[in-house]
Amino acid sequence: MSRRPLAAAWRPRPEAVLAAGLLVVVALIGTWPLLRLLSLGFGAGEDGAAFGNLAEAWGSRAIHRAFWNTLAASAGATAIAAATGTGLALLVGLFPVRGRALATFLLLSPLLVPSQIMALAWIELAGLVSADAGRLIYSGSGIALLLGIESMPLVFLAVRAGLALLPADLVEAARIAGVGRPRILARIVLPLLVPAVAGSAALAFAASVGNFGIPALLGIPGRFPMLTTLAYQRLNGFGPSVLPQVAVIALVLVALALGALSLRALVLRALAVPVDRTGTRASRLFAAGLPASAAVWCAVLVLAVLPMLALLAGALTPALGVALTPETATLDQFRSVLGSGAIRRALLNSIALSAGMAVVAGLLAVPLAYLGQVRRNRTARIAAILADGPFVVPGTVLALAFILVFLPPLPILGVSLYATPWILLLAYVARFLPLVTAPVAASFASLDAGLDDAARVSGVGLRRRLAFLALPLAGRAAAAGMLLAALTAFNELTVSALLWSAGTQTVGVMVFSLQYEGNSGEAAALAVLATLLVGLLALLADRLGRGAPGTLPWRD
Repeated sequence: MSRRPLAAAWRPRPEAVLAAGLLVVVALIGTWPLLRLLSLGFGAGEDGAAFGNLAEAWGSRAIHRAFWNTLAASAGATAIAAATGTGLALLVGLFPVRGRALATFLLLSPLLVPSQIMALAWIELAGLVSADAGRLIYSGSGIALLLGIESMPLVFLAVRAGLALLPADLVEAARIAGVGRPRILARIVLPLLVPAVAGSAALAFAASVGNFGIPALLGIPGRFPMLTTLAYQRLNGFGPSVLPQVAVIALVLVALALGALSLRALVLRALAVPVDRTGTRASRLFAAGLPASAAVWCAVLVLAVLPMLALLAGALTPALGVALTPETATLDQFRSVLGSGAIRRALLNSIALSAGMAVVAGLLAVPLAYLGQVRRNRTARIAAILADGPFVVPGTVLALAFILVFLPPLPILGVSLYATPWILLLAYVARFLPLVTAPVAASFASLDAGLDDAARVSGVGLRRRLAFLALPLAGRAAAAGMLLAALTAFNELTVSALLWSAGTQTVGVMVFSLQYEGNSGEAAALAVLATLLVGLLALLADRLGRGAPGTLPWRD
């Protein structure tokens, strides 16, 4: 027996090698940092006692106060998000609302507008309303209100999806039996939507717990500390020496977020009702389009339009407190912003980091989804599950994990990634990779496995199958997902606030810093420019998303 067949038999398959490489990459940039952070939180204290770090940090009154503030604000935000999201979804889904597509896009705008810009817009709006409103916004109630508005699209999307799957048979049977539309809504529609409302409310709670931008702009000056802002202030004030303390804060954030997600899974399992969803869908139940349209557009005006107009007004006035009139309107704030070298550098940094992240995420997502969905490779599927971890945990936790792992010099290389753009790029890739992987995997779900098998049997190698089969099929979904990830990362603050350094400021960090330092006019001007740029990216993603259903949240 010759040695050549034996050597060929032991040669690793290209698919196995690629899947293993993807697993290593995902584990190194996501799973390993998170595990290191969690192990530090559970580690021994300075006296060597077991779970010493946890016991010492949990004994802090500051952490207790931040914990209860976080619970209270997040619970209030969840109630606001559930009520407004459900109500608006019912109006849009059950009534013939005029301008429905545009109204839906604007109602989902909190998904595109970053939290610090939304907080800045509401600060400007509250100041225009009254002095009392301006003071109230810097409180726990103000934080809960804005967190609820930002989380509202999560409930809106879930309830709208539930309405889209509502079987027509149930509704028609009730109509034939003479049941009125209000009773159909109360006895049939709403009970079937309870799982969607409850599940999305749990998501809203988890999102509120991990939010940083709103608590930072409102809670720090309002002396209402939350867990995310406490971790930022501790690390910003004392440096890496307090990593054991902030690791415990990260543990609490992870516990709250995972608790909410676990509760969501239990609720969905307990409340799920088996319904035949293979037939036709229920059409609009109510014909009163004018009142419903008025209600929806009033909500759009309050939640999306007025805050952004107030932000624009703040950018066009020469100083805080000056009313916007034709005589006082000025572009000086925009000139100051565009003339600032630091802000121009932040814009270039955000563009480079978000674009670089999108490219790397796309290069990882296509083979990862192809191997997992088409080839059913177990290693690739494990890698895809692990890739969701950095997206599920709060961004503050991911940033702390990256500081812990990448602050010391890397093995073999002997260099530290901390205080360099590379740590931001890796954190962005770890954070936003699922935004690209999900639509690509959805596009591969429609691929006939026989087509791939035929290419493989014909001797087509893995690289050619990826280049000429997988990429053409998933290219449009990958491009739309990459754009969605890029526009999400462009104004990102939660991760960047703890990882930026001199020369690596991003747009999100600059908006926060300008407002924090009292330069509200320049902060508003930069926020307006950043929002316009994100809007253009959203339009481009929308064009690409038309050929990739399920990629963009504002598309049916």
